[in-house]
Amino acid sequence: MKVIIVGGVAGGATAAARIRRLNEHAEITVFERSGYISYANCGLPYYIGDVITDPEELTLQTPESFFKRFRINMKIHHEVISIHPERKTVSVKNLENGEIFEEKYDKLILSPGAKPTQPRLPGVGIDKLFTLRTVEDTFRIKEYINKNHPKSAVLAGGGFIGLELAENLRELGMGVTIVQRPKQLMNPFDPDMASMIHNEMRKHGIKLVLGYTVEGFKEKDNGVEVLLKDNPSLQADMVVLAIGVTPDTVLAKEAGLELGIKESIVVNDRMETSVPDIYAAGDAVQVKHYVTGNDALISLAGPANKQGRIIADNICGGDSRYLGSQGSSVIKVFDMTAATTGINETNAKKSGLEVDTVILSPMSHAGYYPGGKVMTMKVVFEKESYRLLGAQIIGYEGVDKRIDVLATAIHAGLKATQLKDLDLAYAPPYSSAKDPVNMAGFMIDNIAKGTLKQWHLEDMDKISRDKSVVLLDVRTVGEFNRGHMDGFKNIPVDELRERINEIEKGKPVYLICQSGLRSYIASRILEGNGYETYNFSGGFRFYDAVVNDRALIEKAYACGMDY
Repeated sequence: MKVIIVGGVAGGATAAARIRRLNEHAEITVFERSGYISYANCGLPYYIGDVITDPEELTLQTPESFFKRFRINMKIHHEVISIHPERKTVSVKNLENGEIFEEKYDKLILSPGAKPTQPRLPGVGIDKLFTLRTVEDTFRIKEYINKNHPKSAVLAGGGFIGLELAENLRELGMGVTIVQRPKQLMNPFDPDMASMIHNEMRKHGIKLVLGYTVEGFKEKDNGVEVLLKDNPSLQADMVVLAIGVTPDTVLAKEAGLELGIKESIVVNDRMETSVPDIYAAGDAVQVKHYVTGNDALISLAGPANKQGRIIADNICGGDSRYLGSQGSSVIKVFDMTAATTGINETNAKKSGLEVDTVILSPMSHAGYYPGGKVMTMKVVFEKESYRLLGAQIIGYEGVDKRIDVLATAIHAGLKATQLKDLDLAYAPPYSSAKDPVNMAGFMIDNIAKGTLKQWHLEDMDKISRDKSVVLLDVRTVGEFNRGHMDGFKNIPVDELRERINEIEKGKPVYLICQSGLRSYIASRILEGNGYETYNFSGGFRFYDAVVNDRALIEKAYACGMDY
């Protein structure tokens, strides 16, 4: 059996190694147009920022090491330029000498990945404008920085690569501005959770120019002018386009394979394309979202590696199936960690789901053990069924641990109420006896049983104008005086029983405290005395972060991008 693989990074390299482990006699050839195979895409920004200092650390294997261990022919600087399904061959161009030749296959695997989205704008292609996808791109950016010592950079785009690169350029001492059309960074997060990412970026000196459309680029004063629609331009010594990726599927399209979203390759759950004996994996393929069942594009290394393994199993006579992508991801944002899995509230509602959420701010470990830090969790679930749909966490220690527990719970089909039942490891340096994931489950279980009724940030305008309700802040007097919502009366929770006659009977009481815990206790006191209560989801700390971020974005939009 002769197998040809197009692309030697995540999906392609994994498929090649797995085929060899299952079939010692298969003839396997991988064509990779770049000069590197099996490299760590996610590590590229950290090489630019000198966190990773040895360039060899970026490549997990070399063509020589791959051949020595697996007897697989890794042909770098070889680009497959066409596929001929009718005669089961590919045309290949040797990029070092220009030679073009045909190669036969019994099975063909496409793992071309995705390419940085490059809009057709004036100035795309000038030498101070970069993209970041390959090791060569990384070296090009690093060489430019080392040679020219730029003092400023504009990054067009605020996704994973944009944030990681912004942090690393900032750590090199550069002034960094992120500009993009959406008014929030990191679309996998809901806008309210993204506000905490914005605050951390600003705290470290990153300028955010959100809600602006880039219209082109010009070389000017030995730098780059970034042209914005209906607004003054931005100036920088260098620019990096990081506005997203597009499936690299020209080969598949020309070969007549069925294409889907953004011309991605359509595959079934065995990773088979519409053409017999041709498989595809990675960022170039359309998948099913594990939670919604909808078609999706999810460009992450984990799914690509799993898909490569599944293809290998099936080529070698097995029957492996890809169950869909859940979108679990985590990113370092300076001192913070932000992680997500499943779908967020925004996308759940767009999918037509009736959802509810809980927002909580637990400590990373036991409060009495030194060094604990607050994390903010948002868990999304379906109303009525309490099906667990997704989660987002932003904090410091322990964020990755909790998101992985929640990702596993979603994959296992647990209901959100069952989070309370999970038996999770506890010791004071690592967690609390009631882990944050359990706490989310307790809250959702209270909602299911009617013990807890909530109100959310989007309800604020409505209830603030409603004269038929009572607004009550149960924090301490000092906390209240340092900042509070307009219209709220302050009675500290520990004084509530003695002052309960100050709260008008017959009116629903809308409660808030710093994190949601004290206001929940207050709600139980009031409910036990005949009141109807609603607790604010997230607490004043969460409210303050979101509202301040929104104000900064709107002020920047109105006043010339100084925020």
